[in-house]
Amino acid sequence: MHRLLTTARWPLGVALTAWSYTWRTTPIHRRELEGSWPADGPPEVDATVRMDGVQRPEDGAGPLFRRRYTARVRGACVAASELMRRVQADPNVVAPGRVAHFEKTHGDAGELRVGDEFVVRMPAPWDGPIRVVEVTPASFRFVTLDGHLEAGQIEWRARDEDGCLVFEIESWARAGDQLSHLMHDKLRMAKEVQLYTWTSVLARVASCTRGELVGGLSIETRRADVS
Repeated sequence: MHRLLTTARWPLGVALTAWSYTWRTTPIHRRELEGSWPADGPPEVDATVRMDGVQRPEDGAGPLFRRRYTARVRGACVAASELMRRVQADPNVVAPGRVAHFEKTHGDAGELRVGDEFVVRMPAPWDGPIRVVEVTPASFRFVTLDGHLEAGQIEWRARDEDGCLVFEIESWARAGDQLSHLMHDKLRMAKEVQLYTWTSVLARVASCTRGELVGGLSIETRRADVS
């Protein structure tokens, strides 16, 4: 029933995406490459981290997609370390609230620790339960949990490089089940909503830091078949 209700909201998410694309002026540069499994799989998770209820790529359906979304921001008013501190305190600082809102369900407000959990509320293609598995001064990484429409990991990171603030989101994930695989890889509806969500985060990074995007946004995708 939950999956059917989520699926029923997909058309709304697609409509929001189409409307936003109509008015988007930020250049987006896409590159799609062949990947391989397990070389393009997600990083290892520390053995001390709770892994109950986790949807690993091996639990999913269809090919694995490794995607890296990158923004370079010139003239940011804060360094990468300060931006990451603010984002870890509240990811909604840069989340596009219209299509994605991070609701903390486990852990203290105003900080980020390993084991914290969120539900990412979205009109489509999913409401995504996640758990934090790594936190550093420059990054944080989380895994998807049961009920998420993806099976894998996502990492947000920031660094200072050549006079710019560089913010990246990298994901290693397969569809959570066959229905999700159909909507993501075959019909590509969920893929476009996902792309809009994460590129909107990058655009908000530039806005929140009062900087200017250099050369638009870059998206690299590696597709790997999983035996």
